Amino acid sequence: MTEIIRKTLRESKTARWTALAVVAFTMLCGYYLADVMAPLKPLLESQKGWSSTEYGFFTSAYGWFNVFLLMLILGGIILDKMGVRFTGMMATIIMVIGTAVKYWAISTTSLDGVMLFGWKAQVMVAALGYATFGVGVEIAGITVSKIIVKWFKGKEMALAMGLEMATARMGTALALSTSAPIAEAMHDVSVPILICLIMLCIGLISFVLYTFMDKKLDASIAADNEGRAVEPEEEFKLSDIRVIFTNKGWWYIAILCVLFYSAVFPFLKYASDLMVNKFGVKESLAGLIPSLLPFGTMILTPTFGNLYDRKGKGATIMILGAVLLILVHTLFAISFLNNYIVAIVLIIVLGIGFSLVPSAMWPSVPKIIPEKQLGTAYAMIFWVQNWGLMGVPALIGWVLDKYCITGTKVVDGATVNQYDYTLPMMIFASLGVLALIFAFLLKAEDKKKGYGLEMPNIQS
Repeated sequence: MTEIIRKTLRESKTARWTALAVVAFTMLCGYYLADVMAPLKPLLESQKGWSSTEYGFFTSAYGWFNVFLLMLILGGIILDKMGVRFTGMMATIIMVIGTAVKYWAISTTSLDGVMLFGWKAQVMVAALGYATFGVGVEIAGITVSKIIVKWFKGKEMALAMGLEMATARMGTALALSTSAPIAEAMHDVSVPILICLIMLCIGLISFVLYTFMDKKLDASIAADNEGRAVEPEEEFKLSDIRVIFTNKGWWYIAILCVLFYSAVFPFLKYASDLMVNKFGVKESLAGLIPSLLPFGTMILTPTFGNLYDRKGKGATIMILGAVLLILVHTLFAISFLNNYIVAIVLIIVLGIGFSLVPSAMWPSVPKIIPEKQLGTAYAMIFWVQNWGLMGVPALIGWVLDKYCITGTKVVDGATVNQYDYTLPMMIFASLGVLALIFAFLLKAEDKKKGYGLEMPNIQS
């Protein structure tokens, strides 16, 4: 009797890559909003009268609810309990709501002259909107990570994660390169945020389309298992959180993540201002040089992910990325290296480092953590990461106002401060040194426990 060969939907290359493209587009829309304000710092100072401390306070809001209200961990538990469809829809709706609040705060004049909790009401309300958005985009991130594992486990998982990150970075690149020119052309710093709001509504529709694909995948898995003696998958329990927290390998990845990302994403929030103050680039063009970083990662992250899939060496890849991070930030701190060509070269090298670490780090988590705990494990890594994304931008803004003001200049009729970025760049370099230490610890733990981080992902 001929055995019937059955396949799930994920065996179809067309189906799994289409699913990836749909959810990656949603993340592109989210990352556009996440970084749209970075090139607008000088315009916020001249048009809205913000200080560096207020800008740092606003930027730090991204992690408020995720860190202090444990929204990310709650999101991870919901993901493991309710699945990717429910959690993804919830996350994208939260992103839209947070963006709408942020846009209203920046665009309205009704908050002018009003104080709220000791801050300008405009700054506080915009921060609350950004904090709400932060909950949505981070939960969307862990949901998409679990979606990729669901479709690509045992296949091109690191390449798929790399391509998803590359697509998301396209949102960052577009934000850094287009928001300031749009704001200057429209003479309104809020217009780029309105564009983000429209994009996120489209991203929500995109995820709705994915839910239909996910239902078909689940149906194909059920049909494939029909008539087979399949062990029922053990459900996630709250006690699994303790199991994750006692996993030393998980901690090394989580700490490496917070240190590495804290030296990159907060840097991007200030990179345009760095280009203006150190390299003399015009405000409307200052975002173009930092935008080279995400543009470069679009090619390199999938390339390194594909290398990890086929050749392994995940822990080694992370070590090399941390080394490049230290090199770039140290050279940015050197005062006489103030030619914009140097800035371009350093941003390109930083892009290589920023491609290396995530391309190996995220696909390594499923090698350490069982799939039933994966959503919560990713969520708790993102939660640790959000401490850095919340604290470092606020620290840099405070350091700039406290120690780095070198004078003033007039921009669009308003007097704004000029800054020396040497001290902030040394802070970023120090984070890179710590990241390197934990990358070595992770490699040693892998050798001890045999997680297979140095082994290829594709199963023969």
